Amino acid sequence: MHINLPEKRYFKIGEVAKAFDVNASLIRFWENEFDVIKPKKNAKGNRLFTQEDIKNLQLIYHLVKEKGFTLEGAKNKLKEDPDKTTSNHDIIVKLDAIKNELIQIKNQL
Repeated sequence: MHINLPEKRYFKIGEVAKAFDVNASLIRFWENEFDVIKPKKNAKGNRLFTQEDIKNLQLIYHLVKEKGFTLEGAKNKLKEDPDKTTSNHDIIVKLDAIKNELIQIKNQL
């Protein structure tokens, strides 16, 4: 899944939810379930997600929504071999971006 977010330091939960096409409540739920998601909170208590949080959310989204892992299965996968899982996901994201770019080029022809 390609996430279309601008380059900036922090993202509000609404922006993140819209980019992933899910409800903000799901993002908050995943925050509670997975230790790798640690958004900062401002004085008002609003969550501010970093680029690293977005990358971790992409990985969780991939495991749960695209691969069909249960939450426990996704947690175990991240605990067993986090480097391999992250590396594999990075490759998938790059290949997906290349695919989208090739589709755009094809549509322009």
